[in-house]
Amino acid sequence: MPARIHHISIVNRFIRPTFDFYHNILGLKLLMKTINQDDHTMYHLFFSDNHHRVGTELTFFEVQEGNNQFFGTNTIERTILKVPSEASLHFWEIYFEIQGVCHYGIESFSGRPILRFEGPDATQLALVPLREFEDIDDYFPYVTDQIPTEHAILGIDAIQLRVQYSDATERELLSVGWQHKEYVSFFSGHQRVTILENQDTQFYQEVQIIQDRENPVAIEGIGSVHHVAFGVENKSDLQRIDKQLQERNFINSGIKDREFFVSLYYRDPNQLLIEIATGEGNLDAKAYENQSPRFEEIPLFLPQYLNFIREQVEQ
Repeated sequence: MPARIHHISIVNRFIRPTFDFYHNILGLKLLMKTINQDDHTMYHLFFSDNHHRVGTELTFFEVQEGNNQFFGTNTIERTILKVPSEASLHFWEIYFEIQGVCHYGIESFSGRPILRFEGPDATQLALVPLREFEDIDDYFPYVTDQIPTEHAILGIDAIQLRVQYSDATERELLSVGWQHKEYVSFFSGHQRVTILENQDTQFYQEVQIIQDRENPVAIEGIGSVHHVAFGVENKSDLQRIDKQLQERNFINSGIKDREFFVSLYYRDPNQLLIEIATGEGNLDAKAYENQSPRFEEIPLFLPQYLNFIREQVEQ
């Protein structure tokens, strides 16, 4: 499998407005309403495209207590999503006005139009159109009554990282298959952005690394990206990366079987939390068969090994 952003996980304060925003306003398919496997008191929502593919998943943890995120460097700053065309950006700009969603209007970044906006708890998001070489037939959006097919969100296009030492993060990502593309400036400012690409024309993605040694280190909190997961093909690939991390004396979580995929976690030299996750796993169709607009009507899905605590969790 080419280098790929597997999924992105975000922290929100309350799960119901999160569900309403991403499912009912953005029109993403709810893949799973479950719990955090490391903290069973915490909801964990998964959203995806209609085929539940790696590279389309956004996940959300509910953390009701704690401070909001505080802007700074050494953070996973923004999630950028694909839409079919530049006309789609105009559709979404008007739609955001109607829905009362905070947005910055259509701008230009790295030679492409972009529509930056905010989710619940000021989570930083953006939309960009497909590039000329990308084929709309390679994507399988979930379609709702509010969002027509020709403007539906297709998947993750890029992730923006803001770090003190961009070369260090770039080296980490080159080691898992990303390729250096170019340097650009961050909008009209002087900060250098290193752009890496996966060179996959059927699911093109970028990692955009903003070098920022001026701002203080960000404080993670409600609204921030908890971690970004990069994909590998199978468990053998994961074991190889685990071995490499051990040889470099990098502290990591060890390999964890999440049932839906297998993964490990570690922090890069800029202290970004990175997950490496496989493209293989098992997910029962019962997890996503109910696409109700009402959060309470969707049953809680648990991995098989946690079914014995279902009654306790649901109470």
